[in-house]
Amino acid sequence: MPKKSPVVDIELSVLKWLIDSSGWTNEEMAKRLGISTPNIQKIIAGEKKPTFKQLQELSGIFKRPVAAFLLSKPKYEKPKPKDYRLLPEKADKFDKKTLLVLRKTRRLQKLSKELSRNIKYETKTKLEKAKISDSPEKMADKYRELFELTLEKQKKFKTAYELFNYLRDVLEDMNIYVFQFSMPVEDARGFVLVDDSPNIIVVNTKDSIEARLFSLIHEFGHILLGESVIDLPDVALSSKDKIESWCNAFSASFLLPKPMAKDIFIENKAILTQRKTLNYLSRKYKVSKAMLLLSMTKLDFIQKKDYENILNQFKPDLKKEKEKVAKGGGGVSSDRKTLAEMGNKFISLVAHNYDREFITYTDALNYLSIKSKNFDKVLAKAKK
Repeated sequence: MPKKSPVVDIELSVLKWLIDSSGWTNEEMAKRLGISTPNIQKIIAGEKKPTFKQLQELSGIFKRPVAAFLLSKPKYEKPKPKDYRLLPEKADKFDKKTLLVLRKTRRLQKLSKELSRNIKYETKTKLEKAKISDSPEKMADKYRELFELTLEKQKKFKTAYELFNYLRDVLEDMNIYVFQFSMPVEDARGFVLVDDSPNIIVVNTKDSIEARLFSLIHEFGHILLGESVIDLPDVALSSKDKIESWCNAFSASFLLPKPMAKDIFIENKAILTQRKTLNYLSRKYKVSKAMLLLSMTKLDFIQKKDYENILNQFKPDLKKEKEKVAKGGGGVSSDRKTLAEMGNKFISLVAHNYDREFITYTDALNYLSIKSKNFDKVLAKAKK
């Protein structure tokens, strides 16, 4: 007969903390453990002790070490970013994948600080803070100039991915780390951590690249205002919150300044709302069709009803784009995925620490979440 797994005494407050921070429901846990929901409830209430095998299973799905379940008290974790998603029914409630990304990012923030100290790198963000009373349009102009993003340079990027990577490199030179991770797009499109250094921006890989560009600059706006938030940036949606409205206006003005937009629309006025024109302008300036149409509305090139009608015509295409992104990187290699997720800054930081023997080879693989066969490829492609 197979041996029964031994039961384990655990601190109930620790179990509650691990469950609450995981996002898993009682029903989901019961299904994974192969037991009934009432039995899970008894374990949580302390009426029944879990087996070691059950703790191992929970450890796997929570992405926590088994040792975490044996702590005498819950471990302190920094609070989640302020919820600016403006979803009353989901206030401070997040999908388990989003919670996992939040925890992972906190770990990377802490690692970045420790690894930077090892090699005497500065971690504080190099920029002047903004105020909500500042004009988002003027701030956008200021940072386009600071980022050396001219109209000609924006047009020369072959794809929106190239523009994203350019802006990412500029932000990382300012000690703002940019990570890209997958989360349910309806749960969060991005978040920012400014309560410690280095500051961190995370954007959602489930989004189209044009949406990610908007989120990247929107979250940068939150860094300028100095607040850690998680939100759903969307150029097409007006926000009742002043801070979200400011960051939306900042991002839209940064990616498509009004004078630039006006000149573009005048140049193409006769064919402005044709599908071919919108596709061309979206590719050329690396912004979404929704942003182009909204800008046309604000600059009185089209009426609001025209904006809604034209946008509705594009909805089937936009849905297909989202489905394509959601299916994820069919042919994307592991080294390219790591570069896209972690960015040059963090990978170079790990590489420098490894080269100077502050960390082991195993540490480096662990920090980058890669296998040994991809290590050299990732380091070779990252800018050291």
